[in-house]
Formats: sequence, C-alpha cells, structure tokens
Amino acid sequence: MDEGSDWPTDKLTALRLGRRLVAEVPASRPDRCAFVDIRPEQSDLDVHARDEGWARSNVDRGFRLEHWEYDRERIEGFDYDIGAALIRSADALDESDLAAVLNRWGVRPLVFVYPWDSDDPR
Repeated sequence: MDEGSDWPTDKLTALRLGRRLVAEVPASRPDRCAFVDIRPEQSDLDVHARDEGWARSNVDRGFRLEHWEYDRERIEGFDYDIGAALIRSADALDESDLAAVLNRWGVRPLVFVYPWDSDDPR
C-alpha cells in the first residue's frame, strides 16, 4: 500500500504478518450484527516460520474478505452460526486490491480491529 495509506501502522503490520483483522459494520436489521473479516493468505513459508516460533512479514500477501451477518441473540453462544449469513466475499491479490475491495464495500481501514477487540464470534 502507498505510504499515504489509510491503514494505521499497527494494523498494516498485522496484515503483513498474516494476522486476521475484523470490522463491525451495519447489519440489515436491528436484531442482527455484521462483521467484515480480512484473512491474509498463508503460505508454506508462513507455516514454517510459525513452527519455528516467529511470524513472517510479506508485503505481497493476498487476502480473503468475508462479510458475515449473525443473529444478535446467538452471537455470544456456541450456536452463533445458526441463522448466520455470508453476505459477500472476495479475494484480493495484494494490498492495492484489498484497498479497492474495501472501497467498493464502503468499509474504511480505520474501523478494523484485532479479533479479540471485537464481538465477532469467529
């Protein structure tokens, strides 16, 4: 991504290290909640690094994006997937393509957080 990227440095670094990020986005109804999930692609080199106890940075990663919606009442339980709906998904070949997909979906990079800082059940 460009130096003028909208990504905070820590989140861009997390993506380059292969770490997942998530953003809560508006749901279709008040009884639902929705999240966009970014999962960086993992290669054999990433698996090897993880087995050795470190994370490999890669500025050329691809990404899988998924927009899920859940029943708000089930979000905290084991059955969060009952009634869940995959709204859309996309693959981004690189960081530039990731920015283009997020722009089309109307999701700003600044709203992404680490999974443990969100209510995303996955």
